[in-house]
Amino acid sequence: MTRAKWLILLGLLLICYTAAPVSATESNPANLPQLPAPGMVTMIDLGAKKCIPCKMMAPIMEKMEKKYHGKAAIVFIDVWENREQASRFGIQAIPTQIFYDATGKEVSRHVGFMSEDDIVKTLSQLGVKP
Repeated sequence: MTRAKWLILLGLLLICYTAAPVSATESNPANLPQLPAPGMVTMIDLGAKKCIPCKMMAPIMEKMEKKYHGKAAIVFIDVWENREQASRFGIQAIPTQIFYDATGKEVSRHVGFMSEDDIVKTLSQLGVKP
C-alpha cells in the first residue's frame, strides 16, 4: 500500500476515533448476545454505522455472518449507539476486531479496516472453516 493510501486510511481512522465519555447509567442492550459466545469461536467488530472504514467493512461482515453461520459467532456492535461496549472491550479507535477462541480467551485484536481474506485467515487459524 502506498504511503498516500496509508495516510488517507489513518486520517479516516482518526475521524472515527471514539473517545466520548461513557455514562455509568448506560446498560447492556437486550439485543446483544452473550459475548464472547459460549463454546464458539467469536469475532466481534466494534465500529459505527457512520464511520467510513466501518461502512467499508459492513458488506464483508454481512458475508462473514452468512458464511460462518453456526460455525463461529460473527457480531457487529455500533459503539456510538452502545457506548458502554467501547469501555467494556477496551476500544480506543474504530473499527476494532476482536477474535476469541472457543474457550472465550481473546486471541487476536486488530484496529482499522480488516479485509475479508484477513478475517478468513484469522478464523482458519482458530480452526473454523467456512
